[in-house]
Amino acid sequence: MSSQPRAVAVTAPRRFRGRESYLLAGGLLATGVVDVSDDLRVLDRGGFWGVVLDFEGAARCVRFRDVRRAPDIASLAAAPWQGPPHDTWVTSLDAASYIDGVQAVRAEIAAGEVYQVNLCRLLSAPTATGTGGTDLAGLAAVLAAGNPAPYSVVFDAPEAGLRIAGASPELFLSRHGDLVRSGPIKGTGRTVADLRDKDIAENVMIVDLVRNDLGRVARPGSVTVPALCAVERHPGLVHLVSTVQARLAADVGWPELIAATSPPGSVSGAPKSSALRIIRRLEPVPRGPYCGGIGWVDADTGRGWLSVGIRTFWLADERIWFGTGAGITWGSDPQAEWQETELKASRLLSLASSTRDGRIAPTTAPTTHGPARGEGRLRRGSPLTAPRR
Repeated sequence: MSSQPRAVAVTAPRRFRGRESYLLAGGLLATGVVDVSDDLRVLDRGGFWGVVLDFEGAARCVRFRDVRRAPDIASLAAAPWQGPPHDTWVTSLDAASYIDGVQAVRAEIAAGEVYQVNLCRLLSAPTATGTGGTDLAGLAAVLAAGNPAPYSVVFDAPEAGLRIAGASPELFLSRHGDLVRSGPIKGTGRTVADLRDKDIAENVMIVDLVRNDLGRVARPGSVTVPALCAVERHPGLVHLVSTVQARLAADVGWPELIAATSPPGSVSGAPKSSALRIIRRLEPVPRGPYCGGIGWVDADTGRGWLSVGIRTFWLADERIWFGTGAGITWGSDPQAEWQETELKASRLLSLASSTRDGRIAPTTAPTTHGPARGEGRLRRGSPLTAPRR
């Protein structure tokens, strides 16, 4: 195997609907695409890179020439967002199929195969103007106004196959020199009173998984948990969030760090290898950037962060996509887990279905209007992966 990075051909920085491809994340705006690669080793070789890791393991790294302080996202929007009608969304797993999946996970837990699995479904709708004519900055402006999030991102680089707008509340990885942090979320409710003992137990379980992942590449004894099960409030819901940090061992770069921790533990399960096997069996379509990692790396300063790709929309195959899911344990109530996926989706889908005159779609999640059980399941791919056969 060649030691050189595998590159994706880029002829020239591409302008899309009058605007150059760009990444907006962490208060920064990056423009001027000069390189695209699927080899993570480029992240240690200099330059400012936008990064997308999909859940199935593919990576796409885009190097930008110019980086500056980000303007208000609304100033980048060419026109007000035109979302799909709220009743056009369909789901890869309807309520009955999802509940069957929860029962299947509980059977695996009873058999001793796994302790926890994050079971997800993808939603999609036709775009109002087709994938090529959709202005992601307009969607991002709607999300920023209606669902502000600490790890929001817009990554619009069509030449790299990336058109993503996310409002993630969750930190996958941040790095400053040899200090690395992760902020797993497990436990979701409308209010603090909705959080259950099951949520706390699940959070602690995933914290232990993240500690183990970071421990593979950390200096001995450096992995700590500065915060455990802290309550964070976000628009329309609350989360339990923990913080795990470590000092990286000498000679550990981004490829080694990502290999040790991907996909994020909070959206896979424990043990991770068993959870991933069950996910492949129960979920009918690949997740793509949903539940992967999205963000930036500045190889010149040794800094960067990646969000967990949740509360995230992306464009592919003339459709707009979104994912939602819930963590399943032995103590899970199947109907309650389905309702958790509805809760996580409802606000974001309502915002994404807003109309050109600024009206917001009904707040009831349209996810219940998907295909009948066993019929019409989505089987399209993502920007980075092809559908499983």
